[in-house]
Amino acid sequence: MTVPSGRRERKKAATRQKIADAALRLFLERGYDAVGIRDVAAEADVAVTTLFSHFASKEALVFDQDEDFEQRLMRAVTGRAPHEPLIPALRREIQALVRHCTADGVAPIWEMIDETPALREYEKSMRLRHAESLATAIAADLDLPRTATACRAIARFAIDAYSLAREAADPEAALDEIFRMIEAAWEVSGCRPRATG
Repeated sequence: MTVPSGRRERKKAATRQKIADAALRLFLERGYDAVGIRDVAAEADVAVTTLFSHFASKEALVFDQDEDFEQRLMRAVTGRAPHEPLIPALRREIQALVRHCTADGVAPIWEMIDETPALREYEKSMRLRHAESLATAIAADLDLPRTATACRAIARFAIDAYSLAREAADPEAALDEIFRMIEAAWEVSGCRPRATG
């Protein structure tokens, strides 16, 4: 997660984290559907309006790092070195996200998501949004405007790689296998980074 620099930003980030932690604790203790927004606000000792100033919906409380993940994916494209190939840069970031989401103690959260239709739907729409943002970043980095479909496909493959690897018995091996296919698809598409110099 990005560390805020100013005092006000740090305070806002701390409040946001306190709300997210309280929500997750209640959801895991009582079940997602049994907990209301007012319950979360009371547990976090904040007003409901404060909760909604940090989170747009109840589902967003579970995916509190959504925006940070999306920014990290885009920076994997836009922040890489001028001659660094795209696919290895994407793989590194997806690998970091998979490690984060398969860390010790995270399994109960994913079980809750898998068992809750509203959370499954939210996660699906979140993945699509991340794929579109990633496709936009890829397309902006290429001098091939007619290959928007290829850029969108590669972005979706990368986002799906995250989901598939997260669910695999051996996430690292799954990522290796999936990214070999992504690399091959990228090569076949004819997409190349814009020449520099």
